[in-house]
Amino acid sequence: MPIRQLSQSLVNKIAAGEVIERPSSVVKELMENAVDAGATRIDVTVQGGGSEMIRVVDNGHGIPAGELTLAVASHATSKLAEADDLFRVGTLGFRGEALASVAEVSRLVLRSRTPGDQSGAELEITGGRQGEIVPRGCPMGTSVEVHNLFFNTPVRRKFLRAARTEFGHASEAFTRIALGSPRIHFTLRHNDRPVFDLAASDNWNERIARLFSRQLSEGLIRVESSDGEVRLSGYVADPAHSRGNNRMQYVLLNGRCIRDRSLQHALGEAYRGLLTSGRYPIAFLNLEMPPEMVDVNVHPTKLEVRFQDSGRLYSQLLSTLRAKFLATDLTARVQSVETADPTGGHDESRAEQLRQELVDWAKGKVESWDTPDGAGVGAGQGRGEPLETRRLDRPGFGAAGPPDKDSAGGSSFAEEASPRAISNSHAMQVHNRYLVTETEEGVTIIDQHALHERILYEQLRERASAGAIETQNLLVPEPVDLAADEAAAALQQRELLAELGMKIEPFGGNTVLIAGFPAMLANFNPVEVLRELIEKLLLGGKRPDRRDLLDQMLHTIACKAAIKAGDRLAPEEIDSLLKQRGLVADPHHCPHGRPAELIFTREELDKRFKRV
Repeated sequence: MPIRQLSQSLVNKIAAGEVIERPSSVVKELMENAVDAGATRIDVTVQGGGSEMIRVVDNGHGIPAGELTLAVASHATSKLAEADDLFRVGTLGFRGEALASVAEVSRLVLRSRTPGDQSGAELEITGGRQGEIVPRGCPMGTSVEVHNLFFNTPVRRKFLRAARTEFGHASEAFTRIALGSPRIHFTLRHNDRPVFDLAASDNWNERIARLFSRQLSEGLIRVESSDGEVRLSGYVADPAHSRGNNRMQYVLLNGRCIRDRSLQHALGEAYRGLLTSGRYPIAFLNLEMPPEMVDVNVHPTKLEVRFQDSGRLYSQLLSTLRAKFLATDLTARVQSVETADPTGGHDESRAEQLRQELVDWAKGKVESWDTPDGAGVGAGQGRGEPLETRRLDRPGFGAAGPPDKDSAGGSSFAEEASPRAISNSHAMQVHNRYLVTETEEGVTIIDQHALHERILYEQLRERASAGAIETQNLLVPEPVDLAADEAAAALQQRELLAELGMKIEPFGGNTVLIAGFPAMLANFNPVEVLRELIEKLLLGGKRPDRRDLLDQMLHTIACKAAIKAGDRLAPEEIDSLLKQRGLVADPHHCPHGRPAELIFTREELDKRFKRV
């Protein structure tokens, strides 16, 4: 077949295949044009999920009648004047192909009036065929109506989902633009029903509340930092609020919503140890930088960009969030009855049972306080059983503690405990798994295993970061039979495993020899630890980071060495545990991200008992 020049219509259809994926793409492109036009109000109306009709009306500066034909021509734009402008783009759109692409696969009606004109003008295009420009009465600004999207490309129309699904995508496109321009009044209607009416505001948190929920916005943590010409600001959610995917992570670059894997990774790293596996943080972040520091011309939909110095941004985001988290109390708090159960459901009998249990507990507690020697702290005191005492330097606990510290009763920790340590004069153990203590704020319930695991993890991490991990050579190397892919991965990453203190040698076939073992894992089975590390090596099919593997090891040690649910603690053990709490950075979560503490405030208790 000879080479031939493609017709302009076919070129536009190809461009539409890249730019106009579904109705939400049309909503995005038209809203971006409206924002670039300097509008202070933008009204979006959608019918049938967008496949039937999409209308975007703005009060921007409008398009002169003589330029309407040029506005729908391919690669015609008012946003670029010369080639250098491409490297300092300050608008949301710049390519000049959106209207041409939309007009090629729909029936498009374009109306516009500029401030200096007495009347407006209208241009109708059907499947790329332009009509005549006719005068039309209309308000100042621009109105674009798109009817019967993909009517002349039946294959693309066939792959559209149900109207509700398509509108969900259109609403998400609306949300991204509205988040980036809080000073613009936006409205969204679907099938003649109002969905959003977002008044202009200088308060970004207010815009988030209107788009998502007031409850979410009130639980957000403000973050802000500057590094030269780069300014980072926005909000991140408390770890108590998370999602099963990363769709609630909005990163704006100079008002443009983007997706960047590096920044998403930095966000995940900042929440390391605060969220359980499979949960993703919620974030609304805005980056401001000179346009020349970023290339936005790398993706047809401008969703992905290329930064001049991505490593610098990664470090800035990570350090900003970590510093903020260290300065913020992230302990989980019990929500009010109205918030926790919006349906109003309330089981009176269950509430009465819980109330009586709390009263019984309180009576028993008061009696124990009257005991001169405080022996009533033990769970078996009320039954006349002898109090069981146990030292905290059980296997794995004392070994993990800092050097030159007395781990028997924690007396040395008491001298160094920070002001954040809970006053434990009235602390008690419940069901051999939770510690209940009084604070100035109310009552704090602590998961004894989660707190001890966090203490051990941070002590071990400090020792590991101080230098190379010590390796204990085995007198008799231990053979381990592995699967073919496991043996290959282990031998390929021998150097990485050696950095972690695990020395292995090939022994023929799929068998390897464990010649050395991390000294800190002396109480663990070397074979089990090696298999866990190999699982990490095989996860995702790429070389894992040394820190990830080290964290995996430290999690294993801390989890297995910590006191367990069901372990009875003596009063001095409770005292030592709570005082050591003040020495760790994140006592409110275990290393796996589970909450370690729960606070019942006095106000919440009063609400539960209907005192207020």
